[in-house]
Amino acid sequence: MRNDPHLSARPENFRPLTPLDFLDRVLRDQPDSEAVIWREQSWNYRQFGSIVGRLRNYLTEIPIESGDVVSVMATNRPEMLAAHYAVPSLGAVLNSINTRLDAATVGWILKHTESKLLLYDPTSAEIAKHVAEKIGIPIQVFSENAEDGFNILTGTEIQLGDLSGSIKDEWAPIALNYTSGTTDDPKGVVLHHRGAYLNSLGNVLALGFGKLTKYLWTLPMFHCNGWCHTWAITAAGGTHVCLNRVDPALILQTLHEQKITHFSCAPVVLYMLLGHPAIENFQPTRRVTVATGGASPTSRLIENMEKLGFDFIHLYGLTESFGPTSLRLLSQLEKKLNTEEKAELLARQGVRHTTANRIQVLDESGKDVPWDGITNGEIVLSGNTLFAGYYRNREATEAAFRSGGFHTGDIAVVHPNGDFEIRDRSKDIIISGGENISSLEVEANLTGADFSGAKLSNANLTGADLSSANLTGSDLLGAELIGAKMEKAHMQGAILKNANLSIANLVGSNLTEADLSNANLVGAKLIDTDLTRAILRNANLSRKQLCRVKTTLGIINPDCTDQ
Repeated sequence: MRNDPHLSARPENFRPLTPLDFLDRVLRDQPDSEAVIWREQSWNYRQFGSIVGRLRNYLTEIPIESGDVVSVMATNRPEMLAAHYAVPSLGAVLNSINTRLDAATVGWILKHTESKLLLYDPTSAEIAKHVAEKIGIPIQVFSENAEDGFNILTGTEIQLGDLSGSIKDEWAPIALNYTSGTTDDPKGVVLHHRGAYLNSLGNVLALGFGKLTKYLWTLPMFHCNGWCHTWAITAAGGTHVCLNRVDPALILQTLHEQKITHFSCAPVVLYMLLGHPAIENFQPTRRVTVATGGASPTSRLIENMEKLGFDFIHLYGLTESFGPTSLRLLSQLEKKLNTEEKAELLARQGVRHTTANRIQVLDESGKDVPWDGITNGEIVLSGNTLFAGYYRNREATEAAFRSGGFHTGDIAVVHPNGDFEIRDRSKDIIISGGENISSLEVEANLTGADFSGAKLSNANLTGADLSSANLTGSDLLGAELIGAKMEKAHMQGAILKNANLSIANLVGSNLTEADLSNANLVGAKLIDTDLTRAILRNANLSRKQLCRVKTTLGIINPDCTDQ
């Protein structure tokens, strides 16, 4: 049979796999269904198709051609979502840039990708303009007002036609995402249409997305293309509810008013919700599925969130695996267990989801570790939902794909039921402020958030960006704030007793009358910090860490240079 020429693939029975087909389908089958909600506005799929079309037309005029890289530096807004369809429909490659990166790193990425254009939103205007002037790249700002910039949210209705028909090779790049290590330059992870299609469908099945899904975008779309949910929600015919900042009060309000069914975030965001005063008046309208990754949810977190109507799914994945590649959720029988037992199960990364091929935990000799929950090994992945390689970095690509699989660097055990559980992570995976190799280690950007009076005792806020946040009078007893960014944070009267603030950035923060008894401040940056009447009994810090620090006794080290 293999030799029969009439059995070969033909246009009638073979089309390259691409997530662009998901938009083609809903435009044909459910054009009037609600597609996107943002602020006070909403668009059905026909209208969203026009937004994609207007962006596509603009890119064509530049012109953007097949193989070109288009970079986007934007928060969760409709234009960012539209870019996930408009850019690849031209055969171009979407490079979503972390909005938390500094100008030097953004400039390096733009040069490395040889980007033809940088699209940005007003929150990234300062960096975008600075980089554009320095390296000479064309830029364009998204705006709701045509006079202020580029407005694609309104205008003439556009018939898109067959977007997926423009893709001739499913192995062609669809996206380029940059990871950061501790020492090396960022690595460009090349994702292909085939993998994006398959992983999106895997997410649909794993999280139960459907036509009635209302997905709240708390997870940044720039993190591994929103774990492929930018395409998965559309595949299901659901609704994207965009939220362009992590604001606990706004999240709780949106959950209630929009009757949200799903959202994704790191556990730190859930601690923020529980600790915010608005939680006391939160009235859930239905049960909500929350997908979390990175740090495992604690029993206390699970118990408190379940009472409010939230069901957990624990995910694991990397940028190199298109985001989630495994999941752990509770069966109907397991839901009857006590809280501690459920937390123990949800701490695991589970088993591979439907479209992932193989997840192995291998010992140093390359053999599968026994399923005893004790023996450590490295997680090694293989299959269709792995990246093509690192852009312009052959050496790193070959090193990652050695010995027949992709070596994650994550150390895990396998339990008797087949669940694997991470016990350690490679040294260069977690890095504050950068787009991490492990895309599920999402550090919360809580810049300027209001947590005054919030109860956040024992919360895990490791790596969180709390710059300029209002934490006045908040309860952070025993909180984990390792490496947290807390520049110019307002923490007057905050309880930080027994808190771990090691290597935290406290430059310019106000800690007047804060209780820092027994706090760990080793390696913390204390420059221009106000510690007037602060309680520092048994706090672990040295005088040499203090630079122009204001205290009740005066300024300590007034002549120091910034460390």
